[in-house]
Amino acid sequence: QVQLLESGGGLVQAGGSLRLSCAASGTSISINAMGWYRQAPGNQREQVAAITSGSSTNYADSVKGRFTISRDNAKNTVYLQMNSLKPEDTAVYYCNADISQYSGRGYNISNYWGQGTQVTVSS
Repeated sequence: QVQLLESGGGLVQAGGSLRLSCAASGTSISINAMGWYRQAPGNQREQVAAITSGSSTNYADSVKGRFTISRDNAKNTVYLQMNSLKPEDTAVYYCNADISQYSGRGYNISNYWGQGTQVTVSS
C-alpha cells in the first residue's frame, strides 16, 4: 500500500520559518511529479509549489522568493522550506504525488494525497 506521510506543520510567528516533509512509502515505487497544495477554511485549494522527476520547480506567485520545494529521490521525500511566513500563509498543507508501482503484474500509476498538516502563522 502506498502512503504519503506529512510532517513539519505547526504554529509560527510572522517572519518565521517552517519546513514541511512528505515521505512516500511503499514497495517498488517510483515518484513522478510531487507538489504542495494548501487550503484555508472557506477558500479554494491552491497549488503552492511543484517539482518534477527531473527536479524542475514551479511556484505560486504568492510564495515566490519565500518558499523552496526540493526532493530526495533516495528517500522518496519532498520538502517545502517556508521562510518569511505571513498570516495569509495559514492553511492546511497537503502533499500530492503521481506514483508508479510495480505489483508483479505490471506498473500502476496513481495519484495520492497526504493527510494534511496545519500551518498557522500568527501576527
